[in-house]
Amino acid sequence: MDYEKIEKSARLRDRVRKTITYFFLTVWGILVLFPFYWMVLTSVKSYGAYNSEWIPKLYTLSPTLQNYVDAFTQVPLGGYFLNTIVFTVITTGLMLIVTVLAAYGFARLNFKGKDLVFALFLSLMMIPTELVVITNFVTITDLNLRNTFTGLILPSVTSVFYIYLLKETFSQVPDELYYAAKVDGTSDLKYLFKVMIPICRPTVVTITILKVIECWNSYVWPRLITDDQSYFLVSNGIQEIRENGFGRENIPAMMAAVVVISLPLSYLLGFTFHGGPAGIWMAFPVALTLAGALFCRRFLRKTRTVAAG
Repeated sequence: MDYEKIEKSARLRDRVRKTITYFFLTVWGILVLFPFYWMVLTSVKSYGAYNSEWIPKLYTLSPTLQNYVDAFTQVPLGGYFLNTIVFTVITTGLMLIVTVLAAYGFARLNFKGKDLVFALFLSLMMIPTELVVITNFVTITDLNLRNTFTGLILPSVTSVFYIYLLKETFSQVPDELYYAAKVDGTSDLKYLFKVMIPICRPTVVTITILKVIECWNSYVWPRLITDDQSYFLVSNGIQEIRENGFGRENIPAMMAAVVVISLPLSYLLGFTFHGGPAGIWMAFPVALTLAGALFCRRFLRKTRTVAAG
């Protein structure tokens, strides 16, 4: 038996398999990334150059950043951006507090009827989202919390699925650690923050990322509960820009606004997956983005004040 020929044949098959695999992965990557490339390309085209193209081009010879300036000056994009940041940070923080404490209670504390309460709690996942939205809308309206950050945030500070996910993760931590901590006189809160959360950090980080994405892309609830532009989030702001701003006419400026809105989530994912110094450098543009949003909001307020005076 010629082992050399068998080895060469195996290497050849492996090489062909890898080539085909990487080819299809490359094609799929291009298909996925092309809309983002087209969005960025359109955002750096001038209004005249975009409208003069009978056949859209895959490049531009005269890129411009004027569309980004228009996105922050002609419409209150900075205000929408800052509202979304406030909404996302506060909602995610409160959700983490509620989720961690509830999951720890179901996973480690023993009280009468715990299994029944948890089963009833899980049954809430069977209620259609539409019914929950209607109930929340009536409640927030009766409390006179429309067009407030409180009304925006309150219905989003808890999630049955996140509590269930974290509870199952907490349950996998050996009971012996808990008993040993109690023998040493450790309180439940200290055990939670010193032992449970560090061990289950990947799940906590996953929940945080999912909640941030959910808050950043939130559309239905903010659209229902706010009709004052000073409380619009970026999702509602984009719709407002499209309907009453320059969206229907100035497509490049509209794409510039969408690019700016997409950056924070991209930086968040880069910071999460790279970590360390690379993550810090990925997070640095986030600080610049936030600072730009604050500056633009203050600038717009001063402009309105001067115009009103």
